[in-house]
Amino acid sequence: MKHTLRTLLSALAACAATFAAAPAMAQFEGRSAADVVEVSFLPGWRLPNGNHMAGVRIALAPGWKTYWRAPGEGGVPTIITLTEATGIDGMAIHWPSPQVFYANGMRSIGYRDEVILPVEFSLTRQGEIAIAGEIDLGVCLDVCMPVTLDLAGLLPPVTDRVHEIGLALADRPLTATEAGAGRATCAVQPIADGLRVTVSVDLPTTGNDETLVLEHRNPGIWVSESTTRREGATVRAVADVIPPGRPGPFPLSRSDLRITVIGSRMAVELDGCIG
Repeated sequence: MKHTLRTLLSALAACAATFAAAPAMAQFEGRSAADVVEVSFLPGWRLPNGNHMAGVRIALAPGWKTYWRAPGEGGVPTIITLTEATGIDGMAIHWPSPQVFYANGMRSIGYRDEVILPVEFSLTRQGEIAIAGEIDLGVCLDVCMPVTLDLAGLLPPVTDRVHEIGLALADRPLTATEAGAGRATCAVQPIADGLRVTVSVDLPTTGNDETLVLEHRNPGIWVSESTTRREGATVRAVADVIPPGRPGPFPLSRSDLRITVIGSRMAVELDGCIG
């Protein structure tokens, strides 16, 4: 899992008024990146609190996919380097509910064919704001194709909502309250290189093939894929949490864990857990 600030900024880099030619256009089975992915920018609107809600549309060739913030062992993290962001002091991606994919015995998590990522920017000034940067992302069919693009866009000071971004915002995972979930519990066991965390949560079914994804808010802490099972009304999963540097058992705040259960009908996100 690569849930880092650079991963979050991937959506920012995708904010493009036009789809610019990439400095390195990868080739895959005779096809260029332009054949399989198109990224465009939905400028969005200024929010009442002074932030700006924009959107990133990633359109893929039929059957191709790209990735969620936690892409899984079979996924490819998205990385961005910003070169211009004057007037912006923070951002948050409101990730739509993803799908779980299996290929060649590996699991990945993301989106097929097309996705719009709503991106909320925290601004330090009003008026039109320019952004620019470079995006590296993976687009995958049976195997993955790395793509690098130079991108740029504008955040205009308008207040009219964009319908497509609104639909993507509505497609977010449900909260624990909305889903009727109980409080999640996390049992922690020391292992040689870190901690083993067993998560249990009472949750109405989210559909077939339920997958629990565990993330840590510190991007430097690695979390393994979990093994998930349902036992009646309870979903249980086990994952290893490994610190950077010198691995080993370490103090863990359960409030720093984020739990997402993804099923065929819906996804549910829970903040933190208790002992």
